[in-house]
Amino acid sequence: MSRLKTTLVIVIISLVMAQEAEIYGVSGGSPAVEAATIDCQGKCSYRCSKASRYKMCMRACNTCCERCNCVPPGTSGNEDQCPCYANMTTHGGRHKCP
Repeated sequence: MSRLKTTLVIVIISLVMAQEAEIYGVSGGSPAVEAATIDCQGKCSYRCSKASRYKMCMRACNTCCERCNCVPPGTSGNEDQCPCYANMTTHGGRHKCP
């Protein structure tokens, strides 16, 4: 009976540890490396500050930022700094990101 209890406790502890590892992104003993997410609202607010259609610019910029986790510096251009951002297009084939 004592052996059964010990085995049961070990199984429960193993399951709890496996769940914790999954929550914190640890797999196979090596820590998962996640890129830090940037402040899309702040970056896009500056990027769109000189846009004639600010709200439209903000909507597009935030969508691009969330997908790419990058916003080029400055209020326009510099798209070589964020290839994902620069290569995103609309259904019509035009550049999506401001």
